Amino acid sequence: MPRKGEIKRQQIVSTANELFYQRGFHQTSLADIADACGIPKGNFYFYFKTRDDILNAVVDGREERLKARLEGWEKKYADPLHRLVRMSEIIVRDWAEIVRFGCPMGTLALELSKQDDEPRQHALGQFELIVAWAQAQFAALLGPRDALTLARQMLLRMQGAAVLANAFSDETWLFEEQRAIAAWLEAMVPDRTHKE
Repeated sequence: MPRKGEIKRQQIVSTANELFYQRGFHQTSLADIADACGIPKGNFYFYFKTRDDILNAVVDGREERLKARLEGWEKKYADPLHRLVRMSEIIVRDWAEIVRFGCPMGTLALELSKQDDEPRQHALGQFELIVAWAQAQFAALLGPRDALTLARQMLLRMQGAAVLANAFSDETWLFEEQRAIAAWLEAMVPDRTHKE
């Protein structure tokens, strides 16, 4: 059973994750996080010394959840086509949040892109994980020749839809692009579809 200090630390990370997503990393102060958690600012430093320490914990948590999701698809779907379609559905499953705040990975990476330091590189790890995973799926589906290019194209399409849906406050960008991605994937292997 987790100790009280670990539970409080997880509460801080969860709250920071939400605030970084909704407000932005640079617009969220340690005081904002402490206030949202109901922790006196003086006690806050027992758990985290800097905002970058919290950012690293947030990114680690996001990466762990992403890995668990990808591993879940590996277990649930034998066919790489099914797995890739499931990945494309992320943008429609969380459409309301994406329309309002953008993609959590994309907005954080964009915000940190103006920095040349470790937190920026750390945040890019989520994209690298998705590309590597999608590359493996495309390689299993079609062979390794164009797998990396296809993985990058898929991520590009998903991120582009998220940016435009957020910019226009219109979920149509997400739903139309997800359907187009699914059709694009199915056209690669016309002898089968992702439907079970």
